[in-house]
Amino acid sequence: MAAPNEITVPQLLRLIGTPRAPVIVDLSIDPDFDADPFLIPGAFRHPHTDVAGLKARLAGRACVLVCQRGIKLSQGMAAWLRNDGIAAEYLAGGMYAWRDHAGAPRIPAKALPEPVDGSTWWVTRHRPKIDRIACPWLIRRFVDPQAQFLYVSPSEVAGVADRYGATPFDVEGVFWSHRGALCTFDTMLDEFALRSEALDILSRVVRGADTNRHDLMPEAAGLLAISVGLSRQFRNDHDQLEAGMVLYDALYRWARDGQGEGHDWPAGQKA
Repeated sequence: MAAPNEITVPQLLRLIGTPRAPVIVDLSIDPDFDADPFLIPGAFRHPHTDVAGLKARLAGRACVLVCQRGIKLSQGMAAWLRNDGIAAEYLAGGMYAWRDHAGAPRIPAKALPEPVDGSTWWVTRHRPKIDRIACPWLIRRFVDPQAQFLYVSPSEVAGVADRYGATPFDVEGVFWSHRGALCTFDTMLDEFALRSEALDILSRVVRGADTNRHDLMPEAAGLLAISVGLSRQFRNDHDQLEAGMVLYDALYRWARDGQGEGHDWPAGQKA
């Protein structure tokens, strides 16, 4: 019988990438992590010895604790946090179970930019439309939920990146940008090792809209239309990003769960 504060790999997989995803905390000790330096999407590392610091970072949010095997470190921390009124679960089997589960993505730790004040910072051109909304959505849902984004004049992206320690993206001549026929969203999927059936489908929609290749996916034309509309509706780029998060949440769930669903009229009428 499963423990009441246990979550399985399939259960956690269903939550990652959605607004309902819990905070994921990797408690693995340094030697274990150094031997296998990968993270569950969205996870951050924290020492098991710093309970007070972890509680401050959680700020009361529900969490899943992960250690190498899902035994003493994660189970002990989950019990401690639950004793303090925080909804905490531990991942059954730990990182070993995640690693061995088919289709469970693992982000190479070396792919993550250095954090600034506890989160990654990114900078790109202002007045975003496709990639510059899709990439922040991907980062916040699968890489760093606390990531911050700066939208500035195209000519100032490099300077802002240098002065503020932010990572530039979706501009020419930087690492996180278009590569050949692929767009920046594709680059991030590849570098963060996040390729999955659903994200591959979504990437073709994003690529088709971002590069005017609507032949790639019929939905690309719709994404372009909605993205242009959002850009006209909001003067503040961050307000537009928040609205775009809802859009890409919906597109991801369609790509993952809803492609087979159609719509007809009158209701229930068959061709």
